[in-house]
Amino acid sequence: MTWFESVNKIKYEGAQSKNPLAFKFYNPNELVNGQTMEEYLRFGVAYWHTFTQDLSDPFGAGTAIRPWDKFTGMDQAKARVEASFEFFDKLGVKYFCFHDVDIAPEGDTLRESNKNVDTIVAMMKDYMKDSGVKLLWNTANNFTHPRFVHGAASASDANVYAYAAAKVKKGLEVAKELGAENYVFWGGREGYETLLNTDLKLEQDNLGRFFHMAVDYAKELDFDGQFLIEPKPKEPTTHQYDYDSQSAHAFLLNYGLEKHFKLNIEANHATLAGHTFEHELRYARTNGILGSVDANQGDPLLGWDTDEFPTDLYSTTLAMYEVIKNGGLGKGGLNFDAKVRRGSFEPEDLFYAHVAGMDSFAVGYKVASKMIEDNVFEDILADRYSTYNEGIGLDIVSGNTDFKKLEAHALDLGEIKQKSGRLELIKATINQYLLQVTAEK
Repeated sequence: MTWFESVNKIKYEGAQSKNPLAFKFYNPNELVNGQTMEEYLRFGVAYWHTFTQDLSDPFGAGTAIRPWDKFTGMDQAKARVEASFEFFDKLGVKYFCFHDVDIAPEGDTLRESNKNVDTIVAMMKDYMKDSGVKLLWNTANNFTHPRFVHGAASASDANVYAYAAAKVKKGLEVAKELGAENYVFWGGREGYETLLNTDLKLEQDNLGRFFHMAVDYAKELDFDGQFLIEPKPKEPTTHQYDYDSQSAHAFLLNYGLEKHFKLNIEANHATLAGHTFEHELRYARTNGILGSVDANQGDPLLGWDTDEFPTDLYSTTLAMYEVIKNGGLGKGGLNFDAKVRRGSFEPEDLFYAHVAGMDSFAVGYKVASKMIEDNVFEDILADRYSTYNEGIGLDIVSGNTDFKKLEAHALDLGEIKQKSGRLELIKATINQYLLQVTAEK
């Protein structure tokens, strides 16, 4: 059965193409920095937003028209698998991601839920073998069901804690079975609404114990995928324990987990934390913990996770600068944790949205590559921090000074001449590179 009859395989047609179902800038076979775009960008499709999301929001029912929704239960789950691999093939992506409840309905017991998952995993394994599509990462949904109302690995009830652990255990087994390149932990309920009824230290200690048990079981399974934590500051909780890159890093260091985990950075989570996307990427990169990216964007006028498809070329350029400086994403990738808008409810809109996102990151990749080739940011930083290359500055960065020596240097200094930061010129330069790259045929 064909699920997307009106859509043919998406091809690269170049910037002058008027075909909405064609790539304008993403050419999977184009070599950039010695690798094809397909190899470097490692695009992935989010199973939940693309195949299970009904486009409901807090104020309205779902609007999505999906041909597989004529089925229910396991029949619907099997239809989604068929539709998803047709979608991957027509879009030309090689990776996908899912939560356990995305692929199979929950049963009355965890045993029944696991049985449903096993059925779908076996089906997916056959499709993956035939198509060459790989699993970028999977995870356990330990946040949607009412049992997780007070958390999962940070739950106030030990029975819920055990249930969450059992789901992650199964998730790791699925990751091993399907050859997942990563396993993600997103603590959607790992936080608190109020400190008035929260034992913060116990909850964080239990969360640390949970992660150590996951590391131990992965070793037992001989699962060699990368463990990722996905920071998010709030929503649904008031405060989440993986608030941003820096707090997640501090947590890992505090509990001796820094050697086992990297971070999966999401653009919309960065803005909810009051940061830019590139800030979160920069912090993770400079601390050696940038593992993967959830590629989306948020609406700065709204205080929740809108998960929009990325179309801001300025943002994708600065993001890809960080990825390139990181030496790529290794086992990670660019997963489109993004959903079409509620008014974009037809099946074809799923393709339009992914094409837009893939083109946006392709532009960002080419612009960032050109700017790195020309040492644009490197020259700016070298000039701005040049005083640290000699004299007292060199002593500071070499650790060859102290407060007494610094005082001796400072006491007789006259006026210190400052250099302009030239922020407007820098932004104009980025715009110039963007316009040059997008104007190329």
